[in-house]
Amino acid sequence: MGCGSGGCSSGGCSSGGCNKLNTYDWLGMMEMPAYMKPFNVVEVRFKGTRKEFYKNVYNLDITNGELVVVELENGYDIGKVSLKGELVKLQMRKAGVAEDADSIKKIIRKANEADIARHKENKEQEVPTMYRARSIAMELNLSMKLSDVEYQGDKRKATFYYTAEDRVDFRELIKRLADAFKVRIEMRQIGYRQEAARLGAIGSCGRELCCSTWLTDLKQVQTSAARYQNLSINQLKLSGQCGKLKCCLNFELESYVEALKEFPGGDNLKLEFTNGTYKFMKNDILKRKMWFVPLFEIGGDWLELSTEQVKEYMKMNEEGQKPELVKAKKEIKKEVELEFVNDMGEGELDRLDGRTGKKKSKPSNKNRNRNRNNNPKPQGNKKPGPNPSPAANNKK
Repeated sequence: MGCGSGGCSSGGCSSGGCNKLNTYDWLGMMEMPAYMKPFNVVEVRFKGTRKEFYKNVYNLDITNGELVVVELENGYDIGKVSLKGELVKLQMRKAGVAEDADSIKKIIRKANEADIARHKENKEQEVPTMYRARSIAMELNLSMKLSDVEYQGDKRKATFYYTAEDRVDFRELIKRLADAFKVRIEMRQIGYRQEAARLGAIGSCGRELCCSTWLTDLKQVQTSAARYQNLSINQLKLSGQCGKLKCCLNFELESYVEALKEFPGGDNLKLEFTNGTYKFMKNDILKRKMWFVPLFEIGGDWLELSTEQVKEYMKMNEEGQKPELVKAKKEIKKEVELEFVNDMGEGELDRLDGRTGKKKSKPSNKNRNRNRNNNPKPQGNKKPGPNPSPAANNKK
């Protein structure tokens, strides 16, 4: 979703697409009937991809994007309102949360200046806390990776998110972290996809990761999704920043599966022609084309057929007929010589072709020094004169 008129800086972002994991409230501009009461449950977003539901029991006049103080079992936390109104019912149904569940906490108040300042201070301390926690984990030789940390709004608890291949005994780590930061420690293991969603990054497409901007339902991606779309099974190209298969492989998978139903046969499809047998090689799902190669001919030309032609030839083979194969003639393109047209009134490009003389090469530095040594400069004010001939020396 893009930013609407006004931009986010001016507070006029109508679509909300500039905020991560924001949901566009397409019912926000509609007025509710007089006999209906507004839904009192609000969706609140915290750091990363964590979203929870809270009841607005005090009927506070809150808007999307506003910071609120919410109730917890031990203390309170500060989050940002991401959605309110009737669409929250659909989000709760999607998350499997009942509307009258007792586990839903309540919103205490709007965040004041003191709450906002404390929230900002907690954000600034998360990075040094992460570096210190990683150094402690390395000292204990734990095979785990601490990826993120989140402080509670009242700074009574710190939640550390980590990834690990095997089970990790971090009891000593919790003691060390509690002594270092003087808070209650909670360790929460997440997957590699959840780690990429929390940290965020730029994908190979040049845009932010889908899981960190709008995708919340992380489904399993299989290698067959790439095969259906005729993609080369290259682990480097098919893997995302998390090291797993890209989630975008599932976006168009249903369209490809529906399109493949129009293609006849399978991998062992063969067509009998009067000049030989052709075996199926590959297909182009978007163009509805299929390619065949000669079965008993090495290095033969590939045969390109449409799905309708393949179905027609298959029907003729079932009736015992071998159609005559008519290959399309390849058109030979003539090479066009480009001529220079002088539209600016300047000289022709070949005006310098008449010069056949070569430029004299300049003497190198070694030749210059050698000439200087052989012909030293005259000393004093004497002007150099012509060298006397040997006959003049004999006369003297």
